[in-house]
Amino acid sequence: MRIGLATAADAERVGRLFDLYRQFYEQAADLAGAIAYLHARLQKGESVVLIAETAEGELAGFCQLYPTFCSVDMAPICVLYDLFVAADFRRQGIAEQLLTAAGQQAEARGAVRMELATAITNTAAQRLYESTGWVRDEVFFHYAKTLPAPAN
Repeated sequence: MRIGLATAADAERVGRLFDLYRQFYEQAADLAGAIAYLHARLQKGESVVLIAETAEGELAGFCQLYPTFCSVDMAPICVLYDLFVAADFRRQGIAEQLLTAAGQQAEARGAVRMELATAITNTAAQRLYESTGWVRDEVFFHYAKTLPAPAN
């Protein structure tokens, strides 16, 4: 398995997995939207997407990092927002390889920490994160507020 950085030219390939990832989180299928979203993030340098592909060039998984900042630490951090491995490639250590590569990318960008959130019901992911050194936050609650869609 080869882990590498995606470019805007990879948006269509990665978009297929990104669409499946969104469906896992109960979003409607939207392949065109997934491709457009990834292309824009990569084109503008707003995210870092790592891909796992076989020697034959088949895409097995991806993860997406959003570089940002922590005011309290006064330092850069990265939010690992997306991690997905295609069903045919699960239980082969690919997610762990992507997490390792994500950590290397975050360090290379000067980040002092990575953060992530996952569904409370996603116990398989929780086991993976905890087994690879991630620590569940017991100090802060995570809140979200849905805002009205922007006017076109």
